[in-house]
Amino acid sequence: MANKVRVVHYINQFFGGIGGEDKSDIPVQVHHGPVGPGRALQMALGDRAEVVATIICGDDFIAENEDEAGESIGKALDDLKPDLVLAGPAFDSGRYGLGCALVCRISQSKNIPAVSGMHPDNAAVITHRRDLLAVPTGLDATEMKDILSRMAELGLKLAAGGKLGPAGEDGYIPRGKRELVFKKETGSKRALDMLLARVKGETWESEIAVQRYATVTPAAPVEDLSSVKLGIVVSTGIVPRGNPDAVPSARSLHAGRYSFEGLEELDLEHWESVHGGFNTRILNTVNPNYALPLPALRKLVEDGVIGELYPFFYSTVGNQTAIGPAQEIGKRVAEDFKAAGVSAAIQVAG
Repeated sequence: MANKVRVVHYINQFFGGIGGEDKSDIPVQVHHGPVGPGRALQMALGDRAEVVATIICGDDFIAENEDEAGESIGKALDDLKPDLVLAGPAFDSGRYGLGCALVCRISQSKNIPAVSGMHPDNAAVITHRRDLLAVPTGLDATEMKDILSRMAELGLKLAAGGKLGPAGEDGYIPRGKRELVFKKETGSKRALDMLLARVKGETWESEIAVQRYATVTPAAPVEDLSSVKLGIVVSTGIVPRGNPDAVPSARSLHAGRYSFEGLEELDLEHWESVHGGFNTRILNTVNPNYALPLPALRKLVEDGVIGELYPFFYSTVGNQTAIGPAQEIGKRVAEDFKAAGVSAAIQVAG
């Protein structure tokens, strides 16, 4: 490669050093050269490539203004004329991941190779798996240097015109695409070899990827509900009419927090379900309390079965929501519940 590969790097407002959530609404910006983790990326690229510019955008802005942000990003790429675009890594941050995915999709539409880095459970991977080329990451940003190095190597291979190999060989998250390949041994012979290796305690690797989930230890049972302050979480998508917090109907990244203080029940005039995974006609035209049984809970408090209700509930949807964002929602809810003295919670599933 006689000339250095021109690389454009995309990062969000946090890694761009602009600010945290308070700056998540900043529009697209273009900075000359590497910024923040882009400096480590430049080290990984070495003399083979140069980070000529960094595109920065706030997570909220790119999530809520996809068309406007996409137009600005597309124009920046037209002006910068990169040979390669690298985005992130976003780890398990859903909004950041979706921003990286948008940048990669725009780049690919312009025939520019694009690579990102994300946790396999990131909402962007779930949503754009077949179109997104991303190296797998963990949850910890301390892996940044290694991840950037893997992103750089894969990106440079593509920029040089190399053919993308299988996910297991080139180190990216499987995209659900299968291509016909020829093996020296038949499937039955390969399966038998794997079985014998396993029986002998030898190293072997399955040809079928199996997703493994973390084991979660259940909380201890509540001995006496009459003394607890009970929290309420629903994945039925119940929100105030008009959905003021824009709780999504699928692939949720956040939960709405709403007060029901002074209410004996939810009425049709003020409440609705925005869930996109089941028919909400009954909830939205007959009785929203099926999705949040407030009258029954009030009765249990009145009868002394439950001590009291925390006067706010959290609402989201489970419909196509990835594990990573769901864990983040759970962490935020748990923090609020702990601070408010909530000692137990119920979850109404959608």
